[in-house]
Amino acid sequence: MEIDRSSRLLTGLWVAIAILLAKLFLIQILDGSYKRDASNNSMVYDNIFPPRGIIYDRNGEVLVGNRVCYDILVTPREVEAFDTLALASALDLDPAWIREQMDWYRQYRSRIGYRTLQFVKQVDTEHYLRFAELQYSFPGFKAQVRSVREYPFNAGGNLLGYVSEVNAKDMEKEPDVYKSGDYIGRTGLEAAREKELRGRKGYHIFLRDSRNRRQDAYRDGEFDLEAVAGDDIITTIDAHLQQYGQKLMTGKRGSLIAIEPSTGEILAMVSSPSIDVDVLADIGSHYKALAADPGRPMFNRTVQAAYPPGSVFKLVNGLIGLQEGVLKVSDRYPCSRGFAYSSKHKLGCHDHRSPLDLNEAVMMSCNAYFCYVFRNLLEGPDRGTVGEAFGKWRDYVLSFGFGQKLGSDFPSELGGNIPTADFYNRRYGKGHWKTSNVISLSIGQGEIGATPLQIANLAAIMANRGYYYIPHLVKDSPDLKIDDRFREKHYTMVDTSHFKKVIPGMWMAVNGGPGSGGTAGLACVPGLDICGKTGTAQNPHGADNSVFICFAPKDNPKIAVVGYIENAGWGGSYACPLASLLIERYLTGGTVRPELEKRMIETHFYGGN
Repeated sequence: MEIDRSSRLLTGLWVAIAILLAKLFLIQILDGSYKRDASNNSMVYDNIFPPRGIIYDRNGEVLVGNRVCYDILVTPREVEAFDTLALASALDLDPAWIREQMDWYRQYRSRIGYRTLQFVKQVDTEHYLRFAELQYSFPGFKAQVRSVREYPFNAGGNLLGYVSEVNAKDMEKEPDVYKSGDYIGRTGLEAAREKELRGRKGYHIFLRDSRNRRQDAYRDGEFDLEAVAGDDIITTIDAHLQQYGQKLMTGKRGSLIAIEPSTGEILAMVSSPSIDVDVLADIGSHYKALAADPGRPMFNRTVQAAYPPGSVFKLVNGLIGLQEGVLKVSDRYPCSRGFAYSSKHKLGCHDHRSPLDLNEAVMMSCNAYFCYVFRNLLEGPDRGTVGEAFGKWRDYVLSFGFGQKLGSDFPSELGGNIPTADFYNRRYGKGHWKTSNVISLSIGQGEIGATPLQIANLAAIMANRGYYYIPHLVKDSPDLKIDDRFREKHYTMVDTSHFKKVIPGMWMAVNGGPGSGGTAGLACVPGLDICGKTGTAQNPHGADNSVFICFAPKDNPKIAVVGYIENAGWGGSYACPLASLLIERYLTGGTVRPELEKRMIETHFYGGN
């Protein structure tokens, strides 16, 4: 019995020894990962930074490219005595600054250890070559190839955005992707498409000896990782149109946006004042000045500013009236320089003939006409309570893309505001408000807030006669497929048959009609059949804002545009000609109105760009 027990114990011992030996054989001979892990403390990883993807316009023009530069790195523990003046001369640095840096390294040498640090960033090729010739004289210093953004085409600083060095939050959010010294898209398309544009870093692995000196490549580079360049992006932007729009907006605050109605592709997206592309390449040096600029060039008005849309919104109310059956095209309403909505209050209007039908009211932008329409939408024997009718009206308005984010592929888009019945219940008390309390909504004033992109989308809806594609900035390309949501038609709650009923009024506003008097005569270009609607939006902080939406040609439209110019007054004075010049340039490649073009370019409302 005792022998059997000893035999079993001995057998078990040999089995355990065999398992241990097999495991050791696996670890030591067959599987090198443990050895590699143990060796990592004696390895040096030299990063290989990939070039970011190139950003093109719709016609193949390079909007954002790359140029080679070099970061100069230093491993303080490897630095030996060197000629400070020679290094300063090669890199065009202040010798005193170099001495300060070396003193700092010595002071914190225990904290730094054997780490390699960034000494100078983004050295150009000329200075790098000077450094490379003398590098043997500067032990502990080396160069690392990087690429930085360059902008061969001066168009779209705000929409393109900029890249900057990662911060602690970036590294905390994606620790496996970003390390100190990496760059990230911070705004605009650079931020929106960061994952595609950034590519993937690579590295070479070298061994260190017992004195921490770099030796040969580890395992002849077997475990090196090649860098992968970022994906290229083709935008919907027409670079020449974008540049022309920026030229038109010099000295003005506001937006010019052009959309291809049949696709929702954004052709131009101008926010003014804007960031010059020359500044984008070195944003760090200019950031404080840009942030302090009273013109707020870093604020992208096209998607971040919520304005009252003004009289262009009358089109929405007219269409809802047609859908709800409270309005016919032939209905005529009087206007005696405004609409009296109480015994003491009147919503004013400019002087024009009276009464008017629907298309004449669109052509002349009659306030009183659309006050009548709005009142009929909210009040009547079959409308229910004002609150209920208002809720239905709001649903219609939301279907036009107002009061919510459109879902564009551009970052930082705001949703604007369309007030709710509950908002007015809180303000006036439930059941204690009526049309007269909200009459300003009839003409796009009051509590309505809309971004220029949403207003441009309204122009596209009118061009398409009742639907839109979500406005977007990126096209399909070999490297990138756009989301299917950008291919879907979004119909409003108004039947498409009603849109053709108001288009004649938009055509008459630009091209004249019975008795003339159109508010958008400055947009007329013979042969282009531009259709438009002016707006003058009240501004509590100064002069009125000038607004104009338009599309062309009338049939099978190729382009829809909004011009929204802050503090420029009447809609027909500045937004109207500016937007029409953009259309004319896109459809013809030039202008038959050089004097108007010159006047628009030279008219400045403030002193900035």
